[in-house]
Amino acid sequence: QVQLVESGGGLVQAGGSLRLSCAASGRPFSIYAMAWFRQAPGKEREFVAAIRWSAGVTYYADSVKGRFTISRDNAKNTVYLQMNSLKPEDTAAYRCAVDVNSWGSSYVPGVPYAYDYWGQGAQVTVSS
Repeated sequence: QVQLVESGGGLVQAGGSLRLSCAASGRPFSIYAMAWFRQAPGKEREFVAAIRWSAGVTYYADSVKGRFTISRDNAKNTVYLQMNSLKPEDTAAYRCAVDVNSWGSSYVPGVPYAYDYWGQGAQVTVSS
């Protein structure tokens, strides 16, 4: 079993910044990719960003490109999401996810089934 613990959510005004963290721990495992998804009340879960662990290749949803940055600390098994220029429509519960089984060349960053474990979520609220 792998546990993911998110931190860093909160309330911020539009135009502000927040940084989310997600630390993975548990049984011996290898991380192949980590990602952030979000879900607002009454809406479908939405892909936000992902990172391939070894190469550091990143992927972003169009809605956050240029404003959000995903990064990782390999030694700490931790992924970060730096969120700048936040908008009210970014308000959601943000969950991190980890792929520990490797899809290799079949990896698709934006689909939930690519990931094996999920965090509980961190609430981000952006006021106008």
